[in-house]
Amino acid sequence: MTDATLAARVVALDLLRDVLRKTLPFDDSFDAHPKLKELEPRDRGFVRMLVSTMLRRLGQIDALIFGCLDKPGLPKAVVHDVLRLGAAQLVFLNTPAHAAVDTTVELAVAAGAPQYKGLINAVMRRLAREGAEAAGQQDAGRLNTPDWLWLSWRQAYGTARARAIVEAHLHEAPLDITVKTDPAAWAERLEATLLPTGSLRRAAGGSVTELPGFDEGAWWVQDLAASLPAKLIGDIAGKRVYDLCAAPGGKTAQLCAAGAEVTAVDRSAKRLERVRENLARLHLSAELVAADVATWDPGAPADAILLDAPCTATGAIRRHPDVQRLKTAEDVAKLSRAQGRLLAHAVDLLAVGGTLVYCTCSIQPEEGEAQIDRLIAKDPRVERVPVTADELDGLAEPINERGEVRSLPGMLPDKGGIDGFFVARLRRSS
Repeated sequence: MTDATLAARVVALDLLRDVLRKTLPFDDSFDAHPKLKELEPRDRGFVRMLVSTMLRRLGQIDALIFGCLDKPGLPKAVVHDVLRLGAAQLVFLNTPAHAAVDTTVELAVAAGAPQYKGLINAVMRRLAREGAEAAGQQDAGRLNTPDWLWLSWRQAYGTARARAIVEAHLHEAPLDITVKTDPAAWAERLEATLLPTGSLRRAAGGSVTELPGFDEGAWWVQDLAASLPAKLIGDIAGKRVYDLCAAPGGKTAQLCAAGAEVTAVDRSAKRLERVRENLARLHLSAELVAADVATWDPGAPADAILLDAPCTATGAIRRHPDVQRLKTAEDVAKLSRAQGRLLAHAVDLLAVGGTLVYCTCSIQPEEGEAQIDRLIAKDPRVERVPVTADELDGLAEPINERGEVRSLPGMLPDKGGIDGFFVARLRRSS
């Protein structure tokens, strides 16, 4: 095994520990790892794919490992994590058996657990013989989904829909792109599919920054579902629009490109810097304000407000498989309370007759439908403005009976799927 091969796996082990042992978001750990920049681009890509696969298939991988242990119970934490990475390569990434076995044993030595070489070698060799067949017999979607999430989705959407959600999470999401102008022409240049809503879709993989049009600021990465909220505000050219909880800025870019006078607010100055960089690349401009949205006072009401509230992000597990390893039912309750405060304050910031679009990338009803029910019940100034399929270019499936957008993983399978999102549109009538 080359030094670079081992180095990549050592970094992967560090990142896995960050997520599972320290409960840190994978993307944050990936971006901050000091040794990642020393790796070649191909090795960096391998690290991301390896850890993402492990997080996506964690339930299956642990079941396979436990099935190979002679004694019940968990092995030592570092050994467990080394085996997880080895099993991910062997069973799900089609790494040649000899390479997966050898590199996993060497990783154990590098991680300070040489006394476990024999155990790891035995488990890996058994997985090489039996792992693929055993994995094919597993209930993959259910095994990889924490109980609390499965039960909440089954209660909210029924068993069949919950099953579709967890099956969708087994597959990496495609790359969706929003362009400023001429989506048909850019679809051809980017070798992408033009979706009915105007988004472009490419297969996942490759370097985004090397694609045509990136440097010139012609487009930005944004899931199909995430592109819908800004479209539902309507004609905002020349109007004052507040984009609340704005980072990382995809919706901010949409609002700016539509001609609005945008004030983008986020409590994180660091995340706002990313918004600033994205807007600069796209040759768009907005006023950026670092402030607590729940108490921010701009001094003048907005014609329209987009509130993309902080949430558990359970609708984005296809893209961020660490979410189901990090979030808990307690997080849903905590964030739901914060969302209620943000919604109430957003109404105060809206001019009479103005439009408020509320959205989250969560598929927990407490962070979506329940928020709107609660707001309307206690605030007579607001009313729901139903969304129609025509406004979404015929995309009818995600619209619920109340005229809200409730997209779920598993929907639109013939188009490559969609992230889970909730979007409600409100008007301040008095």
